[in-house]
Amino acid sequence: QVQLMESGGGLVQPGGSLTLSCAASGSFSSIDNMEWYRQAPGKQREMVASISSSGTTNYPDSVKGRFTIARDNAKNTVSLQMHSLKPEDTAVYYCYALVRIRVWQRTSIWGQGTQVTVSS
Repeated sequence: QVQLMESGGGLVQPGGSLTLSCAASGSFSSIDNMEWYRQAPGKQREMVASISSSGTTNYPDSVKGRFTIARDNAKNTVSLQMHSLKPEDTAVYYCYALVRIRVWQRTSIWGQGTQVTVSS
């Protein structure tokens, strides 16, 4: 069984920085895309950063230039550095991975979520 474990959430003041981490564990062949999503109260879950197995990244305009996603394929980890945080960044942040259980079989795995609150 593959699991994703997130860490690093918390309370930060506007303009501050925070780094989220996510580690995959279990039995699998490899990991394709790794992504971070967030969901604020009353809103739909939205993707805030993605990174392919080769390192290609993608961000929505709302976080571009402020968030940076990185992964360590050897350790099966992904991180999200967040700078210049705004109150509207407040949400539960989720780690996502498209995991190749076997060469011919892929499955989507979600982390349990970690709260990020931006407030003075």
